[in-house]
Amino acid sequence: MKPQKSSIPKWVDFHCHLDLYPDHERLIVECDQAGVATLAVTTTPKAWRRNRELAASSRHVRVALGLHPQLVAERESELPLLERLLEETRYVGEVGLDAGPQFYRSFEAQERVFKRVLEACSEQGGKILTVHSVRSVGKVLSHIERLLPTDRGTVVLHWFTGSPSEARRAVELGCYFSINSQMLSSARHRNLVASLPADRLLTETDGPFVQIEGRPTRPATDIPKTVQALALLREQSPEQAAAQIISNLRGLVRT
Repeated sequence: MKPQKSSIPKWVDFHCHLDLYPDHERLIVECDQAGVATLAVTTTPKAWRRNRELAASSRHVRVALGLHPQLVAERESELPLLERLLEETRYVGEVGLDAGPQFYRSFEAQERVFKRVLEACSEQGGKILTVHSVRSVGKVLSHIERLLPTDRGTVVLHWFTGSPSEARRAVELGCYFSINSQMLSSARHRNLVASLPADRLLTETDGPFVQIEGRPTRPATDIPKTVQALALLREQSPEQAAAQIISNLRGLVRT
């Protein structure tokens, strides 16, 4: 009889678009083999069931139900489907707001969708959300503050680029932060990450959108490098940083 592989993860990738890689199924195997607790985010509710089926037997991959703000202009009609599917999952994402020039035209619709997602999560309770907040951190935090009490759900701010005061506000609202390698390549963002509470940090790839040396990041290959960079920034050993992130994930899923 073969020994059972450990279900205890070594690493965390809390935001990765596994279904946007050409070798989606191979990536799930890689995450299990390397012990990367991976949250596979989806961009539309219609994509969720297939993602869940592919990860159904995985030890380390979980699938989040999402409606990406950049797709709201074309996909707002899928919001009722998201609401119907919500009771089948604890994880929600990618959701949020994007006020960048390319997507600002749909911002009113994005807010309608995001507010309803927060309300539905609050109604059901116990959800964990990975949230997009490009050029809209203040709005995102205001909606969270009004619509998702801390005892009804928890937000992880993905690729956070807000100000130090917005970061403090997010901490007060119980938010976590998922950090990727591209964030750590910017001096301003490194300073911000260095100031965040150690017990609110997770790691992410945001693959395949984040690239390293001309290739999309991969959880098993690149999360250990991000942990090492984070450890250097925060003056920890890589082992200490990795253990802290796993502890943070455990704390998050216990909420």
